[in-house]
Amino acid sequence: MAGNGVTLRELRDRPVTDLNGVSDKRAKALAKVDVHSVLDMLCYYPRRYLDRSREATISALPVGEEGMVLIRVTSVSARRTRNRRSLVEVKVEDDTGSLRLIFFNQPWRERQLSVGTEAVVFGKVDQYQGHDQMANPVVDLVGDRTGRIVAVYPQSEAAGLHTWEFDSMAAEALRRVTKGRGFADPVPGEVLDSYRLVGRSDAFRGIHRPASMKEVAEARRRLVFDELLRIQLELVQRKVELEYTTEGLVHNINGELVRAFHGVLRFSLTDAQIRTIDEIGADLFQPRPMHRLLQGDVGSGKTVVAVTAMLAAVQGGHQGALMAPTGVLAEQHHLGVTELLTDLMVPDPTTLLGHRPLKVDLLTGRTSAPERRRITTELSEGRVDLLIGTHALIQEGLEFNSLGVVVIDEQHRFGVEQRAALREKNADGTVPDVLVMTATPIPRTAAMTVYGDLDVSVLDEMPPGRTPITTSWVEEANEEVWQAVRSEVAAGFQAYVVCPLVEESETLEARSAEETFAELSGGPLANLRLGLLHGRVGTAEREDAMSRFRQGDLDVMVATTVIEVGVDVPNATVMVVLDAARFGIAQLHQLRGRVGRGSAASRCILVGEAPTSDSEERLRALVRSTNGFELAEVDLDLRGEGTIMGERQKGRNDLRLASLRRDREWVEVAREVAVHLVGDGTGLVGHPCLADEVALFLGEAESDFLLKS
Repeated sequence: MAGNGVTLRELRDRPVTDLNGVSDKRAKALAKVDVHSVLDMLCYYPRRYLDRSREATISALPVGEEGMVLIRVTSVSARRTRNRRSLVEVKVEDDTGSLRLIFFNQPWRERQLSVGTEAVVFGKVDQYQGHDQMANPVVDLVGDRTGRIVAVYPQSEAAGLHTWEFDSMAAEALRRVTKGRGFADPVPGEVLDSYRLVGRSDAFRGIHRPASMKEVAEARRRLVFDELLRIQLELVQRKVELEYTTEGLVHNINGELVRAFHGVLRFSLTDAQIRTIDEIGADLFQPRPMHRLLQGDVGSGKTVVAVTAMLAAVQGGHQGALMAPTGVLAEQHHLGVTELLTDLMVPDPTTLLGHRPLKVDLLTGRTSAPERRRITTELSEGRVDLLIGTHALIQEGLEFNSLGVVVIDEQHRFGVEQRAALREKNADGTVPDVLVMTATPIPRTAAMTVYGDLDVSVLDEMPPGRTPITTSWVEEANEEVWQAVRSEVAAGFQAYVVCPLVEESETLEARSAEETFAELSGGPLANLRLGLLHGRVGTAEREDAMSRFRQGDLDVMVATTVIEVGVDVPNATVMVVLDAARFGIAQLHQLRGRVGRGSAASRCILVGEAPTSDSEERLRALVRSTNGFELAEVDLDLRGEGTIMGERQKGRNDLRLASLRRDREWVEVAREVAVHLVGDGTGLVGHPCLADEVALFLGEAESDFLLKS
């Protein structure tokens, strides 16, 4: 328990200048690496350790693999290459052999690595002209430190600080705390015992001044658990608070309108859809607002589940809203939902027959002013049952009569304020039920962290009749690729050609699409009917192109990623993605999901060289698997949690040591402990020190971000 030890807040309130040897000048240098307080110093963790009892030697470094070795500098030279790049060549040695280090465009290395300097170098060993060398290795100057395990800290050339300086400051911080009261430990003793976690004092000592690598591992486990527990406590507390303090609406998913909708579907619901609808139905029947994430792979039938939820609201006299990130996707949803709901009637006592056709409207930035006025009036009067649109749904002046269920599609594309605004649409203070949908499968541990305040439903089953997509990868768009397109078209099917993601620029992507369109029209696809779709094509033109493609008047759609989600043309059976290595796994999987939507065999051809080993592994993973959840795990392994955490990474981030990639099991443990501690709605009343730490690391702005995300 916490006891009377030093809390992390006390350490945060002590400036780093309180440490012996930290002058104002050094404090300014430390500020450049965000170290301002004693706590910051203790949380500036080593990035690796040199185990001098098992020290690698130059002669034992395997060629072609990464390695770490302690070296002495024997000579340094600098010159310019023919293309004017600076090149620093450093010759180094240890007692077993010599090695050459090459640094491109790092002229300061000549000053850093003077003759006689001792350093740890980490990099990949290659052979060049018969000599072993490392190009642009990571260098840590370790000075003359002794000890069996040497902690190696991230160094900053800009700040002019070296690893041995961080080591001595961390040691001083530890000495000051442990000489006095020691660290307060806010985690209940029974939790530490249950998971065999060391105490906090041992953890900080073991991470900075370990006696063995076993101590490092035990220290890391404890500090990783602390980081993840703080986030989970915040998420679970906020989720529980939302459930206990907000007034929701009660909907019955088993009503007549939902039954009528399921009755007119031309297909049977999958077991996964039935299970998910039951989970959502149980939420909707509660008087507290639903806050649920619906994860489903491309083509798993999320729309039917979402429409079912919205109809549960409509049959109770309320309205539904579906917000999509782009106009193209909103229009696609509107088309699809309208088609699904044709002939459905809703009660209306103001009409002669006592009922009227269910009304679905579309509102985007391109909706005309007269149409917008009509929708605004009818929405406030309750004559619009379902409103589908973009962020135009949350504009000022747009009022629902009674918003019952909100569906947010591909929600990671929306800003925090936009997502929160839809929850605040009812004038009477009731909060609508919220269903967040994503077709980008997220690894379970990442979902528990990023969407930790949501209950999660997963559609892990494909509807019958969907044919698996065959994926191949070729390095160039050769005749065989275009022959595959021509063959599919000759057989009565259609194709997509997706142009490279040039960069985050609609103008450049449009140009890329237009150039590709021109090349294909006058070349390998000259006799086919081609359409063009990109972000800068006008609304009318884009709608016309998509309509013609859907109706089969176009054979091939040349497009940018505007077709990534939502576009549904069952007759399209081949997808060619040019410069595929420029796209991430999730995006390629989404693009591939535009084909294989009918019963005919479909294929996806990824084109282009893979410039890095990571991009090669991405492409090979797509060839290997069509399972989005499997691919999401590969993505997490390859790119880390930065891509998963999204915007959260840009703010304050408590995950300094924890990795959603390496620490999957600790995410689950932290979630279980958080639910045990705060799941009853009383919060952390019995654990004030733990409550204070959550507030310290996850301030108001950060916790709001977590909740609203």
